[in-house]
Amino acid sequence: MALRCVWNLRAVASRCLHPTAHRIGGPLRSLSTARAALSARKFTDKHEWVTVENGIGTVGISNYAQEALGDVVYCGLPEISTKLNQLDEFGALESVKAASELYSPLTGEVTDVNQALADNPGLVNKSCYGEGWLIKMTLDNPAEVDELMDEEAYEKFLKSIED
Repeated sequence: MALRCVWNLRAVASRCLHPTAHRIGGPLRSLSTARAALSARKFTDKHEWVTVENGIGTVGISNYAQEALGDVVYCGLPEISTKLNQLDEFGALESVKAASELYSPLTGEVTDVNQALADNPGLVNKSCYGEGWLIKMTLDNPAEVDELMDEEAYEKFLKSIED
């Protein structure tokens, strides 16, 4: 039997209801990893984002930032094992019209750098929340994540700076 899925992108979670769910103990739940990642994304007022999974933060720049920069032509990133404090500068992006420093959203150590950006820095524009991520890092102080803006707060922040 086919599953009938009801999707609402604004909902916290999506549910799939099986036509015979009442006979097998209630509704079946579907995990939406895209929505889970989206709801877990946190932002800084400098337009970096971070998602955390298993104690590792993945860091990138927001769609707002990549649009403001324009076509990214160079990406300077730190060495693996670089120790960063929250708000430390860790690199830079350069575009045809601007250059922008990158600031660490959290305190920790760089565990991985997106090597694909060396050959294709435009990934930041093409997929800023996916393939265009910048660094991965450990979290020395997980409570710092709670100090960052969720997506809704970040959208309000963007509206406040555009006014």
